[in-house]
Amino acid sequence: MKKNEFIMQDLLSKIYQNQFKDGKIPNQRELAQIYGVSRYTVQEAIKSLAEIGVIKVVQGSGMYVYDNLRNNTMIYNSLTRTPYGRIRSKMISLEQAMSTLEEQQIFQLEEPALIWTFKRLRIVDYKIEQIEISKLPVTLFPELSQENVEHSIQKYVQNKGYRISHYITSYQPIAVSKAESELLLCKKGAPAMRITNRCLLEDGRVYEYSQLTAIDYDCTYITPFNKKTHQNRQ
Repeated sequence: MKKNEFIMQDLLSKIYQNQFKDGKIPNQRELAQIYGVSRYTVQEAIKSLAEIGVIKVVQGSGMYVYDNLRNNTMIYNSLTRTPYGRIRSKMISLEQAMSTLEEQQIFQLEEPALIWTFKRLRIVDYKIEQIEISKLPVTLFPELSQENVEHSIQKYVQNKGYRISHYITSYQPIAVSKAESELLLCKKGAPAMRITNRCLLEDGRVYEYSQLTAIDYDCTYITPFNKKTHQNRQ
């Protein structure tokens, strides 16, 4: 683990242990002394914490933990902690086809209907990190263009007047296939993560189903302990 990543993880742990009085974090000079690293390394750690919404930097005052942070369960990774301005998408394909039985089940369709399927590359800081294959019902989104695919799908959905509720996400370690390696510019068989998302609207409808293959994927979970769940597993 890189030093800045260790510092970020350690500060996050201390934040959740309430070790910083009044939510104020020591300044960068103090942190550099505590961890025995350069201020640049500390700055990188602080930048990551700010990007995922854990702390705020107040010019001339210091660094503070967001008040409601401890009430939230967080999952963050290499893509979710990167500002949108540094993420770019490149569409590979976009097409319509009649739904399969599996797609009817996913989108709770009573009968076969047209489904959009698009494939795109997700690029962070000019480096290809993910291949994404996503499906959306044509009934919800009659018009879907390359411009939409190469920008934010969430923003597109919201602009259509829909209210997004939550995501159901699963993770599975895989090895990159030959076809995937050619797109990701890596070796066949390289370790990767398969990320599957079901994206739901507030009325309960699934508006998008996606599968991503990610080769640069660090994932951190913050999960409150649930005593009842723990007892049920025994």
